[in-house]
Amino acid sequence: MHSSTALFSPFSLSSTPQTLSRAFSHAPKPKQLRMEPLRAASQSNKEAKLWGGRFEESVTEAVETFTESISFDKLLSKYDIMGSIAHAQMLAHQSLISVKEKDEIVKGLEDIERRIANGEFQWRTDREDVHMNIEAALIEMIGEPAKKLHTARSRNDQVLTDFRLWCRDAIDGIIGSMKRLQVSMVTLALKNEGLIVPGYTHLQRAQPVLLQHLLLAYVEQIDRDIGRLVDCRARMNFCPLGACALAGTGLPIDRFMTSETLGFTAPLRNSIDAVSDRDFVMEFLSANAITAVHLSRLGEEWVLWASEEFGFITPSDSVSTGSSIMPQKKNPDPMELVRGKSARVIGDLVTLLTLCKGLPHAYNRDLQEDKEPVFDSVKTILGMLEVSAEFALNITFNRDRIQKALPAGHLDATTLADYLVNKGVPFRTSHDIVGRAVALCTSKNCQLLDLSLDELRSINPVFDEHVYEYLGVENAINKFSSYGSTGSACVASQLDYWTKKLEIK
Repeated sequence: MHSSTALFSPFSLSSTPQTLSRAFSHAPKPKQLRMEPLRAASQSNKEAKLWGGRFEESVTEAVETFTESISFDKLLSKYDIMGSIAHAQMLAHQSLISVKEKDEIVKGLEDIERRIANGEFQWRTDREDVHMNIEAALIEMIGEPAKKLHTARSRNDQVLTDFRLWCRDAIDGIIGSMKRLQVSMVTLALKNEGLIVPGYTHLQRAQPVLLQHLLLAYVEQIDRDIGRLVDCRARMNFCPLGACALAGTGLPIDRFMTSETLGFTAPLRNSIDAVSDRDFVMEFLSANAITAVHLSRLGEEWVLWASEEFGFITPSDSVSTGSSIMPQKKNPDPMELVRGKSARVIGDLVTLLTLCKGLPHAYNRDLQEDKEPVFDSVKTILGMLEVSAEFALNITFNRDRIQKALPAGHLDATTLADYLVNKGVPFRTSHDIVGRAVALCTSKNCQLLDLSLDELRSINPVFDEHVYEYLGVENAINKFSSYGSTGSACVASQLDYWTKKLEIK
């Protein structure tokens, strides 16, 4: 298996975002307020902002630290350069810059991309964000042609283009991890053919099911999760570039050209919507949150099954941890953390919903806060998917323990009711008859299979010798035949479907 870092490439989250407390640690203390003339003098030596033409003084250190986003949005650098190259090519095509200027810009951006990849690029907080860092560096490299790159665009449409490109790749990475988990679960199912386990409702024993059937239920859930991401990706894949700040531009740009170059379906139709929309982010995090809930449920089930009380599974040492004080302990910590980390992914969604709930059109600086929850959600869900797949490949089902546990709970009671229905007894009457049979078993401390034909007939004379073909968990499993049921033939068909779809040999 790959590490989560490898899976996360090319959008690795190796950098740690600055916290709010760190931002405020730079705020002036009361005694510093008397030093304003000195502060002003030091500010005058700062590099002029690319947007600073109408401003007579620089922002304070506290404001600069509080408002910067380069500490986290530098993750968008690959996509920022990709969008800028496409934009420069369009500007040249529309004769808004010369071909020579376009070539200089593209060459400079490619050089900056190499420097970033090699860890040689200097990220500067005073340049605020990824866009201004790259643009300022480009101006230093090639001079005047670089100043033309921002023609007919704003940071508003620029960041949305970067973000959509990043999220698009993130979705592709998550879908790949989901398919690896599906393969792990189907592989685990194939290794445990014919194993019957208790099925639960209300966490009470209900009916016997094939373990393969239960594992495939999670495969189905993950497949719906994939479908949600595919749908989200399709709605996300529209280009904001050229919407500028909010109103578009009077310059003769070709938004369809940049959209096609960047692999988008089309430009977004409405320029105001283009720069203010975060539906694609909320939908993305919603899909991740649903996946996290599914993985948390899987984690909960396996944590329970690994307990002494259940004893249904034994994780290998490679996916277990011990106790610092109790030497006998062997804990399924990875799946406990899967269960726990679902809270983060759900919280990331709530953060975005709360962030967007009161914003007027169009762009507002609040929306700078949309990146970190998305980065965290993607990183966390990738880790959860990877460790769940790893865990699935490193557990053993304890057949003897499960076999001994099967008789408890009268799991064949519903199948006995089906027997009576087949003999013409109305289901509600059948339900009552089987309930009385279970009560007799409880008084005798035995199973339905242990009741004699005379005892069954004492409850209702409809019983005959064929009743024993329906009793016992093996017979019960064999009687299931409806589409999608836990019957052996049905489950074999489901497994065949998934092995072909996932190309498992």
